[in-house]
Amino acid sequence: MSKSEICFMTATEMVQRIRSRKLSCRAVMEAHLDQIERVNPIVNAIVTQISRRQALARADAGDEALVHGKNTGPLHGLPMAHKDLVPTQGMRTTSGSPIYKDFVPDHDGLIVERLKNAGALTIGKTNTPEFGAGSQTFNRVFGETLNPYDTTKTCGGSSGGAAVSLACGMLPLADGSPMGGSLRNPGNFCNITGFRTSPGRVPVWPRFTGWFPISVQGPMARTVEDVALMLSVIAGPDPRSPIAIAEPGNLFTRPLERNFKDVKIAWSKDLGELPVDSRITQVLENQRHVFEDLGCIVEEGQPDFRDADEIFKVWRAWSFELQLGELMETQREQMKDTVIWNIEAGQKLTGPQIGRAEIKRTELYHRVREFMETYEFLICPVNQVPPFDIDQPYIEEIAGIKMETYIDWMKSCYYITVTGLPAISVPCGFTPQGLPVGVQIVGRHNDDFGVLQLANAFEKATEFWKQRPSVAYG
Repeated sequence: MSKSEICFMTATEMVQRIRSRKLSCRAVMEAHLDQIERVNPIVNAIVTQISRRQALARADAGDEALVHGKNTGPLHGLPMAHKDLVPTQGMRTTSGSPIYKDFVPDHDGLIVERLKNAGALTIGKTNTPEFGAGSQTFNRVFGETLNPYDTTKTCGGSSGGAAVSLACGMLPLADGSPMGGSLRNPGNFCNITGFRTSPGRVPVWPRFTGWFPISVQGPMARTVEDVALMLSVIAGPDPRSPIAIAEPGNLFTRPLERNFKDVKIAWSKDLGELPVDSRITQVLENQRHVFEDLGCIVEEGQPDFRDADEIFKVWRAWSFELQLGELMETQREQMKDTVIWNIEAGQKLTGPQIGRAEIKRTELYHRVREFMETYEFLICPVNQVPPFDIDQPYIEEIAGIKMETYIDWMKSCYYITVTGLPAISVPCGFTPQGLPVGVQIVGRHNDDFGVLQLANAFEKATEFWKQRPSVAYG
């Protein structure tokens, strides 16, 4: 088996081969380290990395455990690099900010704990925009991460380094964290799968606001089955997260196959009002028949997303001020302008504004809930535009309509965010320029498994995930 074959093997097959000792942890590690050494200088996705000697020593220890029949976890032997926002004990965690360029935490985040306990081998960190702000991965510490399908374009963000690492075969699985669209957006731009899980499905710790439902953590992979494998490890309750869902993670080890005959889904090309690039619309329309071929009853429509924009921007600004307001007082010159803008927007909020936004969020939830009683799934664009130029910080105009802020072009993602519903981005095709486009599948409240089932069926019917970027072969 060639090293390239190992790197692009699904994570599910990889762990099965490791467990049966048909493939060694060392061979897996060597293949991925060689791939990183060859491809990462081109795309700049993995930004901090342990030495080759350390990585191979961890792999050898994994092989030794198998020889002695020790209990191993479901991810035993898989190399893993974590998003540079999540704390990793003894490994630099910069949050993409010059303020923390030399910061080394003394603890792991909960998601890292769970991945390590499952047997994954931490080898580094993946790139993210400064404090995860914006869906374009660049910062002043490490620079920009490039789209592997066209290195003049952005990979999206904020989990951009993770998505590119997966697309290029440098990692078999990756973790990400979204507020507005930071799992779905880079998945969409890089032809991989990113899953925004229900709030509390993957408990988050440490977190300065434990009850905060807008930001979550979740899995990214090249296939839906691999996403489910990773979710089975990172999901499940933990007392450190007050909103953690009580259901155990092993629910996601169940088979994903399902009969979708007569399942009603709503098809929305623009969520009712959003400007969408015609190239996105065309790619999605070309695959609408797939859902019908699966047996679904497809009808056009969407919930009433009135007030979704205001709700998201209030919650986002409030979050930025709570997390970074005090830091801005002493480190303002070290922060990028969009982060400062978001903090200052939070400082201007009043109690009544926040309260009204919460009332509107509850009203939105019920409008969407009632809509989803008729439709089990909502299908819509992930992003309103294809990947754009790497030197463009954010989109300022779509289809002739000017964007008011640096995040407005992400409404197709963050409208879904404020509903609290699980949503996944799955590869759906390519623009005439060869740029990836994903489809967003949104499920009912807490029906993460149902979303995975439909995503899996769509993926198996289309197999766009198999179209890999040429840069990965070099």
